[in-house]
Amino acid sequence: MKRIFSVFLILSFILTGSYSFAQTSVINTIVLDAGHGGKDPGALGTGRYSKTEKHIALDVVLKLGKYLKQNYPNMKVLYTRIGDTFPTLKDRTDLANNSNADLFISIHCDSFTKSSAKGSSSHVMGLRYTEANLRVAQKENSVIYLEDNYEENYDGFDPYSPESIIAFSLNQTTFLEQSILIAQKIQEQFRDRVKRTDRGVKQTPLWVTRATSMPSVLVELGFISNEAEEDFLNSDDGQTFMASAIYRAIKDYKRELELSDFLEENLVENEIEKIDSIKLYDKKEIVQNKVEKLDSTKLYQKNESVQKDIIFKVQISTSLKPKKIGNVENYEVGNYKENNIYKYTIGSEDTLEEVKELRKLAVKNGYADAFIIAFLKNKKVSISSAVEYQNKKQ
Repeated sequence: MKRIFSVFLILSFILTGSYSFAQTSVINTIVLDAGHGGKDPGALGTGRYSKTEKHIALDVVLKLGKYLKQNYPNMKVLYTRIGDTFPTLKDRTDLANNSNADLFISIHCDSFTKSSAKGSSSHVMGLRYTEANLRVAQKENSVIYLEDNYEENYDGFDPYSPESIIAFSLNQTTFLEQSILIAQKIQEQFRDRVKRTDRGVKQTPLWVTRATSMPSVLVELGFISNEAEEDFLNSDDGQTFMASAIYRAIKDYKRELELSDFLEENLVENEIEKIDSIKLYDKKEIVQNKVEKLDSTKLYQKNESVQKDIIFKVQISTSLKPKKIGNVENYEVGNYKENNIYKYTIGSEDTLEEVKELRKLAVKNGYADAFIIAFLKNKKVSISSAVEYQNKKQ
């Protein structure tokens, strides 16, 4: 668990962007960050190899970038470094910010004093405040002292002050849930396809006085303080397997975004064609009016039992600790807890068309990354499952 915090400083520097997770169907730009570099070697390993963490991270990043370009030629793949250079944390964040990246992935190797430690892990921004996490953060931040003008770049942040690190945890960004999603997919690939020991998805203290503008994850490939894992990560096959696993995770993540977008934009129209025998609403009127006003257009002749069963909401934010969010115009913000994450929503709509209009209102009020979710009898389900249920019950 070494040097994670240095990249969390990177992630926390990235300013809030203006694109949507669920509604932006394609990952147009991805930033790949090979940890450390130049005068910062990263973890040294057991000393049996001339290569250190910085070399392994770069090798895997370049392989990963190659897979992405081969399979997604229209995707812009950017690198924080392509050689043995030392980009500052600010350099890395500036690249991500200025390119309006849709995904940021940082590659590292782990190290520990006990050679028995092993396994791969993926880290997202957040706070699970434990002494162990605090120690990790204090170790990981040391890279900033290698930079010129670090005091100016990091606003006087004291990386060895527990108070400074704890202060990072006082806010969360909209992208926590998405970051966890890509991190989970990476861990699944490591565990199931590469047969790595799964150390899970971790949440670690970070600088959240500034919000990230994209889903971001830091990947620890394995412990190069462990001879077996060091051998694997120094081998061409090992690096190929790990890069391929991350590529497959990105592919699955991308597909899920695109499916979500497709369902939200097209599912209503497609499902209508399947249920022509039931006159739920006037299709021509919907096409002509484009649902100009929800309160003036009755989209569905609603079945009362289905209304009670299916509810659509718009999710606007997430956090690890409860927080207050003011009303969005006349809509009160509610919340629910899932996987230890508080998720904040507006609305309680009966139809997908209604909630799509509500999402537009959320975006208009500054929640550019708002997306639609569905509940069946108070249990969260996919949008397609909710619509299918409605159709069967009508």
